[in-house]
Amino acid sequence: MAWVLVPMITLQRTISVQQPVERVFTYLSDFTTTTEWDPGTVRTTRIKGDGGVGSEYHNTSRFAGRETELTYVTEELVPNERIALRGENKSVVSRDMMDLRSTTTGTDVIYTVEFEFKGVGKYLQPLLRLPLKKLADDAEQGMQRALAAI
Repeated sequence: MAWVLVPMITLQRTISVQQPVERVFTYLSDFTTTTEWDPGTVRTTRIKGDGGVGSEYHNTSRFAGRETELTYVTEELVPNERIALRGENKSVVSRDMMDLRSTTTGTDVIYTVEFEFKGVGKYLQPLLRLPLKKLADDAEQGMQRALAAI
């Protein structure tokens, strides 16, 4: 059997809500709100910055029965259009991108997350695809509920 390494796992979901794009952007650009919409998040605290580009967040999440900690940095923030963060710890780099589109009924959020595993995790990556898909499904449902309530 030959091992094939996939460079990363990418998952994407579209969440449509009847909220104005400005309200959705304001809510999602505060990354500490992950505790409200991401069921995997235990807590997120801003540790540096004012919430703009370069701001850092300490995130504790539960995945596959374990708690893991990541440091996220806001890499891109385009008002009412795009939010991009990069999270990292010793075993994974996560890129979370939220592209916002104003619609006639509200806002579409195209949420894309990329996971790039390091070390031994590279070899376990094929086994992580299904748990990560469930994590993305749960986050989609949580975001849908949270955004509808803002």
